[in-house]
Amino acid sequence: MTHLQIPDRRPRHTTMASGGVLPPDLLEAASRRLGVASLLWAGLWVLALVMNNVVGPVLSPDALLDDAWPWPGNPVALGVIAVSLALFAYTRWHACDCQRSLDLGLIYEVVLAFAIGFVNQWTPNVIGLSWICVLVLVHPMIVPHTRAKTLAAALIAASMDPVGLAITAARGVELPPVAAMLWAVLPNYICALIAVVPVGIITRLGRQVRDARELGSYQMGELLGRGGMGEVYAAKHRLLRRPAAIKVIRPDALGARSGEGAKTVVQRFKREAEAAAQLHSPHTTALYDFGVTDDGSFYTVMELLRGIDLDSLVDRFGPVSPARVVYLLSQACHSLAEAHALGLIHRDVKPANLFTCWVGLEADFVKVLDFGLVKPPPEDEDQIRLTAPDLTTGTPAYMAPELALRQDADWRADIYSLGCVAYWLLTGSLVFEAETPMKMMLRHVDTPPLPPSRRSELDIPPSLEDVVMACLEKDRRRRPSSAEVLARQFSECDVGEPWSRERADAWWRAHLPDLVPDRVNRVSEPEASALADA
Repeated sequence: MTHLQIPDRRPRHTTMASGGVLPPDLLEAASRRLGVASLLWAGLWVLALVMNNVVGPVLSPDALLDDAWPWPGNPVALGVIAVSLALFAYTRWHACDCQRSLDLGLIYEVVLAFAIGFVNQWTPNVIGLSWICVLVLVHPMIVPHTRAKTLAAALIAASMDPVGLAITAARGVELPPVAAMLWAVLPNYICALIAVVPVGIITRLGRQVRDARELGSYQMGELLGRGGMGEVYAAKHRLLRRPAAIKVIRPDALGARSGEGAKTVVQRFKREAEAAAQLHSPHTTALYDFGVTDDGSFYTVMELLRGIDLDSLVDRFGPVSPARVVYLLSQACHSLAEAHALGLIHRDVKPANLFTCWVGLEADFVKVLDFGLVKPPPEDEDQIRLTAPDLTTGTPAYMAPELALRQDADWRADIYSLGCVAYWLLTGSLVFEAETPMKMMLRHVDTPPLPPSRRSELDIPPSLEDVVMACLEKDRRRRPSSAEVLARQFSECDVGEPWSRERADAWWRAHLPDLVPDRVNRVSEPEASALADA
């Protein structure tokens, strides 16, 4: 699952009846439904124009427009179509305020009702139900709002037939008897009262969704990502207002299907989360909290990161310079060294679990994610980057031979995986290519890897290549003996001009400006551009 790579955006809420809150994704969905509804109404008015101005004259060339479509129908229809298209455009605008769009939706309901009543009553019509009945019944299901505002808009909309009759009377047209008019408009008001019922249902459902998204002391916000394992949400601590990220993990994704298996997974999840909470390296993603929901889903609460994972970094910008590879992976070694000292093996080191981000005033600050968490089975057996089902923990493209063989593994499995990450960063290619996860793991077991210099157009220093190839040794005894040793070997590589905080700052300003915090002004723009070109 792509994890916590986010732009600078905030969840948006709408207040519902009785203090309820419609979650941001449901609010956005309601706004988009309003846009679709406005298109449908525009289409109905276009159809009315075509039927009464094109089809009608062809079928009855000697007849003028009848009372059902008097002369104001054309300008009214064109006006409604223009308003409908404008509302649709607003709901699709990138800066659309979803709450405001729902407020506009109530005004739109009244405008539609006025257009219907004006045309419908240009010649008094007290026979049959008005289209306003349909409008006031259906609209609240599309545009949820407070009961008070929904009722007010529905009653005003229901009054548009009487308003149309009043306009007709002002023109000097004789009206039907009062009893007949009251009987004709009464269904409008009945429908307006009924329209409040769906609001209560929608409010209650929205509140249930909101409450379901409160985990521990955290209020969940917008969805950041979704994958085969579960979902990641932005969140805030309800008292401290501290931003966080919550990963909700389905029990079946961890192998908890029933009985003792479920109990074992819960125990393992608890034990490993507790172990991960003991890690204090600044290069390890901070774990704030963890737990199990009433429905058996697992969740972890982590610090919210502002950055990009190394998998996406290469996919978007191509292979990384040797100096930057050394800079990034040395930080990852710092995190792994502490974990290994505590006896905690990551087991799934891969580019997607290594984040480079802004922390404080520093760019290219690496964070290691997902210590000790079991990985999900793949949705597609052919996706070799996903975890292999029912075999072992890890990702085939970055899996140490001993893990592929289901042998006892130690910290040197992470060293192998970090070598695979270095290979990916330098070349933009996996160490091995294969059609299935099984074939991929077998190649890690018995196929010698090609040196990265033979698969890259970059000039890879021999000293760095030697370190990477040492990490990829099949025999773990021949790999660097620890993450600390590996970090020292990286630092001793001759990679030319070292990557620095200043170069990192300039690169982020040039390539990921949306992720650069506004408060960061350590490097001027001209200096940043010069460093970016260096």
